[in-house]
Amino acid sequence: MTDVVDSDELLRRMQRARAYARREERTWRARSDELGQADPAGARDAAVRTLAYETVIRVLDEFLTPGTHDQED
Repeated sequence: MTDVVDSDELLRRMQRARAYARREERTWRARSDELGQADPAGARDAAVRTLAYETVIRVLDEFLTPGTHDQED
């Protein structure tokens, strides 16, 4: 399926994706904290998922608001 979308729709989709990633990042961070010492493997998995969502958020932020974030090389 190849839908043609205009720039406004693309922007809206990226903003929704960023909002979703933020919610998921908070959810997995809380889960990692919750599991803590009781389930180290589960806590580690949740922490990895948290990092993945943080990365997605940073990339989408750079697309949506270019140049407003720290430059790391």
